[in-house]
Amino acid sequence: MKVSDFSYELPEELIAQDPLERRSDSRLMVLDRKLNTITHRHFRDIGDYLKPGDCLVINDTKVIPARLLGVKPDTGAAIEVLLLRNHGDNVWEALVRPGKKMRPGAVVSFGDGLLTGTVESVAEEGNRMIRFSYEGIWEEILDRLGEMPLPPYITHKLQDRDRYQTVYATHEGSAAAPTAGLHFTPELLAELEEKGVRIARLTLHVGLGTFRPVKVDTIEEHHMHSEYYELSEEAAGLINLTKQEGGRIISVGTTSTRTLETIANVLATKKTGEDADNPEGTHVAWAENDDPGFQPLRACSGWTDIFLYPGYRFRVVDGLITNFHLPESTLIMLVSAFYDREHVLLAYETAVKERYRFFSFGDAMLLI
Repeated sequence: MKVSDFSYELPEELIAQDPLERRSDSRLMVLDRKLNTITHRHFRDIGDYLKPGDCLVINDTKVIPARLLGVKPDTGAAIEVLLLRNHGDNVWEALVRPGKKMRPGAVVSFGDGLLTGTVESVAEEGNRMIRFSYEGIWEEILDRLGEMPLPPYITHKLQDRDRYQTVYATHEGSAAAPTAGLHFTPELLAELEEKGVRIARLTLHVGLGTFRPVKVDTIEEHHMHSEYYELSEEAAGLINLTKQEGGRIISVGTTSTRTLETIANVLATKKTGEDADNPEGTHVAWAENDDPGFQPLRACSGWTDIFLYPGYRFRVVDGLITNFHLPESTLIMLVSAFYDREHVLLAYETAVKERYRFFSFGDAMLLI
């Protein structure tokens, strides 16, 4: 399949620059895959499409203020550092701009010396391994000096950094928000639980690899960056119970979807060479499976670089809540795998005509 097969025209003014005053006031496009229909609602109405006994699976990762602005003490040159992954012992993998000024041994200072970083090596795709030195508590220093790492298509300044977090964000570690969850309010979640909808939490720390442009011509040549995930025993139990009782698993976002399908594939296939009863630390990176079907999930953690595109058959997820994604992105490919490319592109064309708001602070889509 060609990457260009997943392109569409988007007027720039439809890219949402600011979050709405109230999260659940976002519009909601409902795609019924059996009836092939499109319905226009608001996100606060999502309970009309969820049944008692269904299970929402949410990603409770928390975005860290990963964007640091500093200077090189020797030259005064401005340096931007975007933290991607904590490798332990105060070493982070980071995206650095401009990269030419940050070769191994280069030093960058933040907050008038409150935090100092030294480049130790050049990692994959030009990322830098930076060792930080400071006095005090890392989280407090980062909270003081760092900014929220908004996507480049958002040019407005974020007035309230909590608006780039879900209301259930708990475990710090993401370089980007799981944006499908931004539409939920505590009141809406409570309303759904009162209706009998189960809510299961998992964690996938979102890296920038999810949003990197696909630079190859054919989808099959693209490789995803790995991201860390965790599924608790409690969450696995809720998901298994829902399946056993005939309820639906409604995944909130592409990150939750990739995590669930990763775990299901590990347990079902043993393609990684690991013991399927103990998927700790495994990598998963295939798009098609030969033996679809649900097997009970287990508590586990690990790294995934799974890439879901048309041809993949889902083992766990029965419904998907997601935002509108960039043209030719791996995310629109995942949504197309869940429905099909033609209907998804028709939905996007409809969203443009109906003036939906796109991307991170934009409107939502429910596929059932």
